[in-house]
Amino acid sequence: MGATAEELAINRTWKASLAITGAEGLPLIKDAGNVLRPETALRISMRIPPTFDTEKGEKALREILTKDPPYGAQVEILKMIKGPGLNCADMTPEFSKIVADASKTFYGKEPIYYGEGGSIPFLSSLAQQFPKAQFVITGVLGPESNAHGPNEMLEIPYTKKMICSLVYMIASYHETK
Repeated sequence: MGATAEELAINRTWKASLAITGAEGLPLIKDAGNVLRPETALRISMRIPPTFDTEKGEKALREILTKDPPYGAQVEILKMIKGPGLNCADMTPEFSKIVADASKTFYGKEPIYYGEGGSIPFLSSLAQQFPKAQFVITGVLGPESNAHGPNEMLEIPYTKKMICSLVYMIASYHETK
């Protein structure tokens, strides 16, 4: 994936990635052998860079998956859902100061900014409708927790700080307008 922290960040936010999120027709590992199966079904998730055209992405993925499958396999794409990513505009200096003040007030530290390669089409729609809006896109997870996974959980003290920070940012921003 990448040897340096910079490469890892670029790979996670600005390069495509593919994940198998579900499978049918595969034996358990303990039962698996080198045999042909009559059918295998996969659900995949393809993440593309936030500024990449989703129509081009769909066309490219369809071609890659169906052009020349090995051993005469038949590939059928039943459903493809796509949504644009969001390349958020930079925060204004005014809002950046509000975010820093909230972080220092409730966490005792400067804020950390981190881009994420996931796409949330709803956010892209919001950015199109409100092009001058300032965004703080955040979430809270507990230690060793996976977002959207069976072990997703919140650490309550940290979550309370996040809520207070968000209220502080909204109120402070409102006061400037």
